Amino acid sequence: MSLQSVRAFFAERAPDITVIVTDESSATVPLAAAAHGVEPGQIAKTLSLRIGEEVVLVVTRGDARLDNKKAKAGLGGKPRMLGQEEVEALTGHPVGGVCPFGLATPLKVYCDLSLKAFDIVVPAAGSTHSALRIAPQRMAELTQAEWVDVCQEIVVQEAVTTA
Repeated sequence: MSLQSVRAFFAERAPDITVIVTDESSATVPLAAAAHGVEPGQIAKTLSLRIGEEVVLVVTRGDARLDNKKAKAGLGGKPRMLGQEEVEALTGHPVGGVCPFGLATPLKVYCDLSLKAFDIVVPAAGSTHSALRIAPQRMAELTQAEWVDVCQEIVVQEAVTTA
């Protein structure tokens, strides 16, 4: 059902976007990166959070972690991760396939600024074997997302060479 709701979402709003279904699982960031031939940061992971009484989705780059202070300030309260059953009930998508498209329940969507490091990101598409390629700005527009800064800084390690 979930994959179909994502396909219906794109058929209506962006028919030029194709949902990619793979034989390999993309249920985790490392699996998704391997299945789609991208670096882990390019995977757009969707977090299902409760802020007070409200449930929201936050889409971040795959290698990012929420910064508790930034998230509390940017989202208006302390975020709490939802349980697996609640995630599926509210989004219509199983854990590992959660995305901001084709939702079972209308939810507020936020996109973390960390996504802007990439021209194209790869979010899930409603199942643990589906995804799509999309520009972060277009994803935000299609989902009516608000841009926020809620993740820890990504520190790029440079190799140290000795002579």
